[in-house]
Amino acid sequence: MDASAPIAGSIALTMGTAWASGVNLYAAMLALGLMAKNGAIHLPPGLHMLTHPWVIGAAGLMYFLEFFADKVPGIDTAWDILHTFIRIPAGAVLAAGAVGQAEPVAIMAAGLTGGTVAAGAHVIKAGTRVLVNGSPEPFSNWTLSIGEDVAVLGTIWAAVHHPWVFLILFALFLLASLWLIPRLWRGISGLGRRLADIFRRGTGRPVT
Repeated sequence: MDASAPIAGSIALTMGTAWASGVNLYAAMLALGLMAKNGAIHLPPGLHMLTHPWVIGAAGLMYFLEFFADKVPGIDTAWDILHTFIRIPAGAVLAAGAVGQAEPVAIMAAGLTGGTVAAGAHVIKAGTRVLVNGSPEPFSNWTLSIGEDVAVLGTIWAAVHHPWVFLILFALFLLASLWLIPRLWRGISGLGRRLADIFRRGTGRPVT
């Protein structure tokens, strides 16, 4: 057996859980809890709480609410702003729990790294939604939302069952993030300036 397999599996689960939490925390928690409850995956002790019926029920309820909020332009952005303070710390906690029986230093490192990964995934998701909300039709939001849910489920499955495949894809995500985040910021800044110009014209103020 490849001696690196347990290490790769632990890293993949840690990073996969963090990334999925940044995109859709409740879908990630629900998927992990249900898969573990049905024996489809094995979770480390730090994540066993996800299999508790109360946790599964709460995650299911919140995912139900997010499923609809995430598909309404404007509401999805407000939901994302609110969850800036939820997804990132939750991603850090779940990443720390995913390392299993490890030294406290490793657990802390996993939490810090997981929080950073969750933040990056959240920023890309929220930034993309802001730009998409500039279009008048809702279909883009629906497509992105459903695609994000599928990506969360696929990420968790790959992290558990195909850790090396996940790690390769995760490395590509990190590289893509370095290219994408500055462009998202410029796009959002430009959208903000255009909206400010429209507001000034509507109020009769001079456009600078």
